[in-house]
Amino acid sequence: MKSTHRGRSSKTKNVTVRKIAQAELPTSYGRFTIFGFQGHGKNEEAVALVRGNLSRKTAPLVRVHSQCLTGDVLKSLRCDCRSQLELSLKKIGQAQAGILLYLPQEGRGIGLMNKLRAYQLQDGGMDTVEANEKLGFAADAREYDFSAQVLKKLGARRIRLLSNNPEKVRQLEKAGIQVVERVPCQPRVSMISRAYLKTKKRKMGHLLKGI
Repeated sequence: MKSTHRGRSSKTKNVTVRKIAQAELPTSYGRFTIFGFQGHGKNEEAVALVRGNLSRKTAPLVRVHSQCLTGDVLKSLRCDCRSQLELSLKKIGQAQAGILLYLPQEGRGIGLMNKLRAYQLQDGGMDTVEANEKLGFAADAREYDFSAQVLKKLGARRIRLLSNNPEKVRQLEKAGIQVVERVPCQPRVSMISRAYLKTKKRKMGHLLKGI
């Protein structure tokens, strides 16, 4: 049974974004241009790593990635976030054009401290969905209206999306982004993160093979 997504707006928000900064960013995955974006009147921001010519007719390969301090930085094996990030950067680096959109949505939108509280509950036997809901949050509290507006600002209205999450596809399309292809983003699974991924598949509808 899939968990409901409480707290999400039933209407698409009218979000305005502005570019704050732009610079070159050479990485081990290739040379990118990094952009900083902020929302007008809201405490929303995002970083976009862009590679190639987004004005090409071919839809760019896009990853909309939520920040995960424990995974992305500290290499936690409780989740597959760092592996997804690395796989996405590798694939975008090899594509003709692509975007890595990095968003401060720690803990699927509940924030770092609440995410750590959820970890504590999971250590007591709860799964990731049960822990979030025990704390009074939705299983996944993220919204993608701001992400969609950043993509539009970059000129990417048609995209190939690296994601296993059908809810992300649905929200982006509702906000005016045409997802012409969903590209699986499934790196190797560690034994530690397998139970976490099974919960995402069973309760949240994530499209995962072999889990």
